[in-house]
Amino acid sequence: RYNKNGQDLNRNFPDAFESNNADIQPETQAVMNWIKNETFVLSANLHGGALVASYTFDNGNAVTGSLNGYSRSPDDDVFIHLAKTYSFNHASMYKGIGCDNRQTFPAGITNGYSWYQLEGGMQDYNYVWGQCFEITLELSCCKYPPEDQLEKFWRDNKVALIEYIKQVHLGVKGQVTDENGNPIPNAIVEAQGRPHICPYRTNQQGEYYLLLLPGTYVINATVPGFKSMLETVEIPDNTGNFSALKHDFSFSEAPIASRAASCPKTPLYQELQRASAAAKPTLPIWALMTVMLVIFK
Repeated sequence: RYNKNGQDLNRNFPDAFESNNADIQPETQAVMNWIKNETFVLSANLHGGALVASYTFDNGNAVTGSLNGYSRSPDDDVFIHLAKTYSFNHASMYKGIGCDNRQTFPAGITNGYSWYQLEGGMQDYNYVWGQCFEITLELSCCKYPPEDQLEKFWRDNKVALIEYIKQVHLGVKGQVTDENGNPIPNAIVEAQGRPHICPYRTNQQGEYYLLLLPGTYVINATVPGFKSMLETVEIPDNTGNFSALKHDFSFSEAPIASRAASCPKTPLYQELQRASAAAKPTLPIWALMTVMLVIFK
């Protein structure tokens, strides 16, 4: 994980919870550019040193519930499913036995923050800014296993890797177009009740992808300058058919000029926490309101 400059590349990405003051390394910038220019939906980060499937968030604050020792993303249920998919199809990860026989991981999975807090990881970056669901797969108690063990590692992980890849077909996908069938880039498409701090948008072909578990959802498509479209979809389990549910949105308006839209690489959740705190009345104000209520009753 360390480059020529001695920098840990998995602590080098912009962080959604606190300012990462480390200089962005060339390798990190190359990956960030790659993520920006491609439409990735699902990924995994393979590590050694433990045996567990870890999912976002790795960092957190009060907004994501970190005060309770767990940093919850808007798609927590999907991430738990993804982690369990890998763990339950692995030769032994599902047993949840820690490498030192002290720390255990129920079902072989863990919320990253619950395990240990870290700043600048690729897992959180992909989810927040890359619109890509990534989990971290710790595949070996030995950090650097010898070559003669590689075949066994392949056997232990083969089925889990294949089943994990199939999960890219969870949820719903489609295209947002105008009245002439032209794709609309940068339209916001999200499931109600799952507000991403950096809204998920269509790519240059007007395509969107939302990983969701089977169920009923209201999908909100918004094009700046137009009204939003709310449509209810029933999502089946289509992973076996290798295709997510397809659901397109067509706006009746004429084509519009679209400009690139992206969220700043700043601690967005930190800013949200400050905004939430500023909007709440202070304790003395609440006390005064309570006294006034009693007086005027």
